[in-house]
Amino acid sequence: MDQPHAVAKELEYLYPDAHCALNHDGPFELLVATVLSAQTTDERVNTVTPMLFTTYPDAWAMAAAQTTDIADIVRPLGFQNRRSKQLKGLAEALVADHDGHVPGERESLEKLPGVGRKTAHVVLGNAFGIPAITVDTHVGRLARRLGWSTGKTPLAIEKDIARQLPDVDWTILCHRLIEHGRRVCHSRSPECGVCALSDLCPSAKV
Repeated sequence: MDQPHAVAKELEYLYPDAHCALNHDGPFELLVATVLSAQTTDERVNTVTPMLFTTYPDAWAMAAAQTTDIADIVRPLGFQNRRSKQLKGLAEALVADHDGHVPGERESLEKLPGVGRKTAHVVLGNAFGIPAITVDTHVGRLARRLGWSTGKTPLAIEKDIARQLPDVDWTILCHRLIEHGRRVCHSRSPECGVCALSDLCPSAKV
């Protein structure tokens, strides 16, 4: 078994229940939560989305909302005025272009305001079951440390991972990499001495 597949297998053993950390019910909630997660943590997003989705359960309701009312709900995340305008614009685009539904194609998702490739991949992988590589800071860091990529951009890293692991469920793999990055392979002080991947990792300091 080559190193990338051996790592993927070990991660499967370590984190069999890894999943999306953003609480959501359906594509609309996941899309909104992912957009909100920019410049904050998933945990903080999860503290405001219950009220947000109770108040605005779909794109139609959010599109008809006042930005000041949305801002009041997302205020704990900071940048509430920008975030509220972004969410309203996103909802308006869903209503105008997709009859209020979240599209299941990357190209269509990326045309929505505030939605880039990373957000599109989160939605595709977790709401539509379409395997997609989401390169956040954890995935990028671990891909470089594991020797999977020397890419300087998320897209370059994504392509390197896809080339080496074409037959792996990329969505679940990314969740497991994120989990390992949060628990063990920290940015500043990776715990290589207790890392189950140390024998497979060219960057391990043991």
